[in-house]
Amino acid sequence: MRRGLLAAVVVLTALLLQAGLVNPLDLPVGHPDLVLLCVVALAVVAGPTWGTVLGFGAGLAADVMPPADHALGRLAMAYALVGYAAGLLEDVEERSVITTVAVVAGASAAVVLVFAGVGALLGDARVGTSSVADSLTATILYDVILAPFIVPLVSGAARRAEPVTTY
Repeated sequence: MRRGLLAAVVVLTALLLQAGLVNPLDLPVGHPDLVLLCVVALAVVAGPTWGTVLGFGAGLAADVMPPADHALGRLAMAYALVGYAAGLLEDVEERSVITTVAVVAGASAAVVLVFAGVGALLGDARVGTSSVADSLTATILYDVILAPFIVPLVSGAARRAEPVTTY
C-alpha cells in the first residue's frame, strides 16, 4: 500500500517537473526523461508486474498531459514494456552505479525506439531517421547523466516504503 502511494507521488512529481521545468529548458537536441527514470527505479525494486502496471499508468498520464501532440497510448506502451523489462532485473540488493547506468541507457533507447516505431506505424510524419537519431542520442545522454542521482534515491525510498518481511 505504501509503495503504491509512493509510486503515485513520485510519478506525478516527475510528470510535473518534466512539463514545468525540464521541457521548457533550451537544451541541445532534446531533454532527459524524468518519468522514465522513476519507472525504472521503481520497477527494479518491485518486479515486472509492478513495473508494467506502473509504466502503463505513468505513460498514460504523460500521454494526456499537455502539450501532448501524439496518439494516446504511445508512451503508455513504451513505458509498460520498459517497466516490465526493468522489473525482470528485480533484486533486493543495491545495484552498482555502472549497472544502473546500463539499465537506464537500455531503457531510454527502448522508449525512444518503441515510441518512434509506433509513431511510424501510425503515420506520424515527424518520425524520421534524423529526428529519431537525435532524440535517441539526447535522451540516452541526459538520462545516463541523471541516473546515478535519481534512480538510487527513488529505489531507496521504495525499498524503505515496503520492507521485506521474513517468516
